[in-house]
Amino acid sequence: MLADVAGNPSEPVDGPRQPAAGAQPVSEQAPEPAPGRAPSARREAADREETPDGDSPAARRRRVARGRATHRGVRTPALGTAAPGQLPPTDDFPDQRIPKLDNTGGTSEEVVRRVELSSGMLASRAAARMVEVLPWFPTMSASHRAGIQLVVQAGISSFVEWCRRPEHARELSEDVFRVAPRELVRAVTFRRLVDLVRVAVEAIEAEVPNLAGPDQEQHLLADVLRYSRDIAFAGAVVYARAAEERGAWDARLEALVVDHVVRGEVDRALPSRAAAVGWRNPPAVTVIVGRAGSDAPEVVVDEAHRLARIAGLEVLAGVHHDRLVMVVGGNFALSGEDIGRPDDATPAAATAAAGGDDDEGRSAAAPADDRRGAGPGEVRTSLDAARALMPACGPGPVVVGPVVPDLTGAPRAARIALAATDVVAAWPAAPRPVRARALLAELALAGDADARRALVQEVYVPLRDAGTPLLETAGAYLDFGSSLEATARALYLHTNTVRYRLRKAAEVCGLDPADHRERFILHVALVLGRLDGTLSTGKS
Repeated sequence: MLADVAGNPSEPVDGPRQPAAGAQPVSEQAPEPAPGRAPSARREAADREETPDGDSPAARRRRVARGRATHRGVRTPALGTAAPGQLPPTDDFPDQRIPKLDNTGGTSEEVVRRVELSSGMLASRAAARMVEVLPWFPTMSASHRAGIQLVVQAGISSFVEWCRRPEHARELSEDVFRVAPRELVRAVTFRRLVDLVRVAVEAIEAEVPNLAGPDQEQHLLADVLRYSRDIAFAGAVVYARAAEERGAWDARLEALVVDHVVRGEVDRALPSRAAAVGWRNPPAVTVIVGRAGSDAPEVVVDEAHRLARIAGLEVLAGVHHDRLVMVVGGNFALSGEDIGRPDDATPAAATAAAGGDDDEGRSAAAPADDRRGAGPGEVRTSLDAARALMPACGPGPVVVGPVVPDLTGAPRAARIALAATDVVAAWPAAPRPVRARALLAELALAGDADARRALVQEVYVPLRDAGTPLLETAGAYLDFGSSLEATARALYLHTNTVRYRLRKAAEVCGLDPADHRERFILHVALVLGRLDGTLSTGKS
């Protein structure tokens, strides 16, 4: 086939060939091929010979190939007339050009005038068609249906001007939606707008034979289709602009809500403002604080929202200076956060039996920095939520505040999480993420009164109330460098008795003296308890 198109017939020609219209004239006598040339070269030379009648087999094959290319709407370049990867100029093949569409004339003024006089009838027909075809249209309020019919009638009037002034087609199509009430954009989704345009165009197309004669029917139909395209694009622009404005407003309102939470300002308007940006009042709320990445704040917040959607969480995020503050809602537990266990690890005694602590004093079961995130159904605790959102944070620690039942408790959770973020550097081996309650010792040493009170009430007081032997044994064990033998000698006890009392003390206060981290927290709690008792009684 390529040989035929390129003009390489398999049969020799014995007469001159007529040149095509517009082509360059060829020489009267083709050069004689050399005797030693191949048969294909001799056939090419014979093909270049002109035939007197122009009806040789090769010429017929070329005309057939050109006719096929013309009907298919493609140009078939001759072999060897252009560089590889390039098409030859169109002027070289005048008989293979794509014919232009004959669209001269357009819709006549008489037909346009008839459309203008029938605009009310066309709008009514379109509205009636919408009632028949669209099941949701009759359920809309009367004001919204009237607004849609007003837009349809304005669109028909704009079509009349569109036909008369085609050079202003874009401005005329955009003017159609300016007559619509602003609340109509919120009542009609973009998907429904597409359905409305489709049904209206179908209703007007059905009336085209009644508006134009046979000679103008195709012109009017073509103009209706082109105008419907412009209307669809104009509607897309309207909804895109509304989405951008709503997105900017939501971003500002979300930043305002997060700012109220960080500042600790609680009022009755906080839940309603959060609901305006999509907050759905989850059963549990916490605050997660991490370092903001190097990207723009809008990018960081969008990434937090994307990860929250994947994990099935509610999130309100904002960047404050160099920190990313996330108010996270989900279906995780409201309690069960132990002081000495910064993650979901098992108690140290059980861990020691399973393999002991690592070199940094963390439990062997403590998870390392996990940036894989969690999927839907995998978020059961606040730490799971933090792991799911951690990729949105930059390098550095990620602190999880306490879990509260609703958004009104978020300011307290944010205050604790931000305070823990200030002191987390004192624990270089802290896991990522880490609960704020795991940093109570550092907070107490930094002067936080709430952390000091929590350690005394949750650690020292239970040991004191459990009896003098437990408190005395635990204090002596810590004072003598965690040595069982030295503690036993100081208390005149057997080492097994010391072990038993330490185990009972761990059950009472929740901190195991055998674990390095929990032993540090227990020591700080006992020191604070002794100071509190001394200051309250005035005795040495």
